[in-house]
Amino acid sequence: MSNKLWGGRFEEQSEAWVDQFGASIEFDQKLAKEDLLGSLAHVKMLGKCQIIQAEEAEEIRKGLERLFTKLENNQLTFTVSNEDIHLNMEKLLYEEIGEVAGKLHTARSRNDQVATDMHLYLKYQVIAINEVLSELLTTLVNKAEANINVIMPGYTHLQHAQPISLGHHLMAYHSMFQRDLERLEESLKRIDLSPLGSAALAGTTFPIDRYYTAELLGFSDIYANSLDGVSDRDFILEFLSNSSILMMHLSRFCEEIILWTSHEFQFATLTDAFSTGSSIMPQKKNPDMAELIRGKTGRVYGNLFSLLTVLKGLPLAYNKDLQEDKEGMFDTVSTVLQSLKIFNGMLATMTFNEEIMKDATQKDFSNATELADYLATKGIPFRQAHEIVGKLVLDCTKKGIYLQDVSLAEYQAVASVIEADIYKFLASETAVARRNSAGGTGFAEVEKAIAAAKK
Repeated sequence: MSNKLWGGRFEEQSEAWVDQFGASIEFDQKLAKEDLLGSLAHVKMLGKCQIIQAEEAEEIRKGLERLFTKLENNQLTFTVSNEDIHLNMEKLLYEEIGEVAGKLHTARSRNDQVATDMHLYLKYQVIAINEVLSELLTTLVNKAEANINVIMPGYTHLQHAQPISLGHHLMAYHSMFQRDLERLEESLKRIDLSPLGSAALAGTTFPIDRYYTAELLGFSDIYANSLDGVSDRDFILEFLSNSSILMMHLSRFCEEIILWTSHEFQFATLTDAFSTGSSIMPQKKNPDMAELIRGKTGRVYGNLFSLLTVLKGLPLAYNKDLQEDKEGMFDTVSTVLQSLKIFNGMLATMTFNEEIMKDATQKDFSNATELADYLATKGIPFRQAHEIVGKLVLDCTKKGIYLQDVSLAEYQAVASVIEADIYKFLASETAVARRNSAGGTGFAEVEKAIAAAKK
């Protein structure tokens, strides 16, 4: 006969290597705290609803509290023979209080138990991630405010496009991370549901109070359908999807930092704390932390696709495949939290080389649109103005000069409407300052954006 807690109908023992393959305790022990919290709520409900005797409920509660204290003091030992965190805790409770521990599992299944644990865990972790993400948003606002008047090239296709405010560039990422924060906050509505009481799949014949356990655990509501309660992993998928978008935003910013700190750009400098050297080239200062975040984005994507693949062919309700829902979730939580903290520190201590950034807008044709706009304000149709400027740029490239080097006489030979004020319009400071359409790079607009973000 099997010695498993569920082994009543089994005549043979499974071999150790089979147990090892089927066990999840190596990773789901991360849910130990949540598992105890769920059990505490469940036993209080069993006592309140008189499903078990009040003194039995109290004895179980005290035993769980003692296990909680031992957990906090790292005094609990889990074994593969007990498969998962639920059976390990049940076995430990047996050792703590004896046979009465068996009454804790009345009106409950490991199916709703594990779902409850993951809802609790993810709720705590999303809140923790948003706290760190809020710190990054604050850092971005502060950096942007300090660099409103710093001018840099704006790019499309990684080619100089138009001069912009560095503060404006930074606030673009603020907008991205703000959306990430909102997505995670909004997802809490679906995380903050209690599956406890769904039992194995069909509910239970015992007169339980699911709303009471939901209240004890701090959930805002319960799953309306017991089948859905034990089989739903959408809340994890949504978290993994939101995390993938967040990591993509971090990766894009890291890519720019890697470019900016290169010898070719020299737009920014990282502190030594967020850089590494080379074992063979003594001059090297590598942006390894930015590269690692960029690389770790792929593993978060992988966790999302892994769970999507696990779920795509599962019939209702619980299937052992769902054991594969946890490691990717745990890994993503850890990866996102670490990446955000590292990135925030890297950004907060990074310095910008203002003169090099501004100089990059002096020796290029990023002011070409200014000349086209200038001609349009003089009554020349924009398409015609565009062609005129394009030909001027071609001529300048052949001569090895820039638009601000063209003489007024040459300009007027091309278009008589051009006046001496053209050189002011071609200056990068003017180009940035004049772009005050809503959401534009104009200094005044960037100040508005920062003021709105601070609220």
